[in-house]
Amino acid sequence: MASTPTTAADGLSAPHVPSNRLADALHQRPAGRKWLIPYLTPEFPTAGATVPLLLALQSAGADAIELGLPFSDPLADGPTIQAASNRALANGASVRRVIERVREARAAGLTVPLLLMGYINPILRYGAQAFAHDAAEAGADGLILPDLPPEEGEVIAAPARTNGLSVVYLIAPTSSDERIRQIDRASSDFSYCVSVTGVTGVKEAGADALSSFLGRVARLAEKPFVVGFGLSRPEQIRAVWDGPAFGAVVGSALLRAIETAPDTETAVQSATQFLRPLREA
Repeated sequence: MASTPTTAADGLSAPHVPSNRLADALHQRPAGRKWLIPYLTPEFPTAGATVPLLLALQSAGADAIELGLPFSDPLADGPTIQAASNRALANGASVRRVIERVREARAAGLTVPLLLMGYINPILRYGAQAFAHDAAEAGADGLILPDLPPEEGEVIAAPARTNGLSVVYLIAPTSSDERIRQIDRASSDFSYCVSVTGVTGVKEAGADALSSFLGRVARLAEKPFVVGFGLSRPEQIRAVWDGPAFGAVVGSALLRAIETAPDTETAVQSATQFLRPLREA
């Protein structure tokens, strides 16, 4: 599928990436179906748990999954994901290992869209061109990099487009109207609304403030958007689904549900028991 040329004067519009699972799933999404997107730290809580947990989350109702790239110096992650990343690194997680786990998960039957979420430094160390190629070849569908603004995004957005990876930028409650439009243009298929000003898992947005924020994004953005940070309970998921966002992201609460699991089997059971009620919200 040919890409659409960039036409915006600011040069930040994102040509639609070649067809992949994410773009196809968005296009084929049944009317009224809202997405549930869990975030998983690989090789957590135990080494070797990544692939079984990805498959369990798919079976429990995940419409797409974010898989973290553990990093020792995160900017957007709260205490829960920081601790999970530290344990993952101790269990041998690395950019290369995560890409291997993606390939293994696809071979084992993972079919939902998979987005890699992390920070730009490990990707630059790996090599942006090589990373985009290897991630796409393994079966990843998109990238979310919280510390990469669109003004500097071409370092990874260009090779991502070439390899059919969607790039997702973040919109904060403090983003101006023009900034929302800019991020909407730069994101390949959808953008990611951060429900609170701060890091993951620490606090939740007030219902009125969140509704006002998401209503503003809906008026200004042309592409779909999801909501994350601070979501953990069925009623929160339902509130997001009842609004203009097409999906809700759950991360820290899922990791807390599995963090004490002594083995992969128990982690799979805990993840399934956590996610199913949210999907049925």
